Amino acid sequence: MAQSRKITLIGTGLMGVPMARNLLKAGHDVTVWNRTAARAEPLVADGAQLAADAVQAVQGAEFVITMLSDGFATGALVDDPAIQAALSPGAIWIDMSSAKPEHARAQHATLTALGFGHLDAPVSGGTKGAEDATLAIMVGGTAETFEAARAVFEAMGRPVHVGPSGTGQLSKLANQTIVAVTISAVAEAMLLVEQGGADPAAVRAALKGGFADSTILQQHGERMTKGDFEPGGLTKFQIKDLNNTLDEAESLGLSLPATETVRDRFQHFSDAMGGAEKDHSGLYLELKQRNGLAT
Repeated sequence: MAQSRKITLIGTGLMGVPMARNLLKAGHDVTVWNRTAARAEPLVADGAQLAADAVQAVQGAEFVITMLSDGFATGALVDDPAIQAALSPGAIWIDMSSAKPEHARAQHATLTALGFGHLDAPVSGGTKGAEDATLAIMVGGTAETFEAARAVFEAMGRPVHVGPSGTGQLSKLANQTIVAVTISAVAEAMLLVEQGGADPAAVRAALKGGFADSTILQQHGERMTKGDFEPGGLTKFQIKDLNNTLDEAESLGLSLPATETVRDRFQHFSDAMGGAEKDHSGLYLELKQRNGLAT
């Protein structure tokens, strides 16, 4: 068994709760804190300690993991003098939120100047990956810091060091671009076969293992044809990630037309159809409305 480490996880939402449970299952000493305490309290039954506030949460931690809404939320903690003063010498801060690469680089600069480690390590795999400890973890930062945190990551999924600070977030933006455009393609395919009289489940089975197969086809294709849009990956967060992708592309002088088009469609689904809190596979509903079909 790997050495038990003292870990704090801040942000116990849809992803943070199962991630904390897997850290506990791996034998780590886990403290949790969430701005809305009720979301963190169930983890006490699993063996976690519940901190009263963020300052108390980071005290004594070897690793601080944040799983928050964006880089602004994480940055507010990183820049808080009280939290900086409470961090243990040599602590490593791992931001597993989805954020802009520039936010990751700013956090890295702040923490390393104070003598702490920092990694930007966003994830892919949704709530199922978080529950099964199979998350794809894209890690930016120094190779030395990555190796120090490897056992922590491996309790939650499959970590890969992708480069210096900020490149973890850059990799996540690439991931989210592929996810969003693929959701759009799968939605069109599912609507086509459904309206054409084929059995969508049978079509997915026929395509399994072929060149067009994907996790999105199998999981989200099923969601679409069953009408199950309970959130695993929230539409509002998909929009945030696509906006971050387009901002980063603009800074690099790039045009990403497919990304821009699908971002606009997700925005319409969110704003005009009330889909912000639905799963991002709900883009299927936007496609049905576009085609004048009942949703």
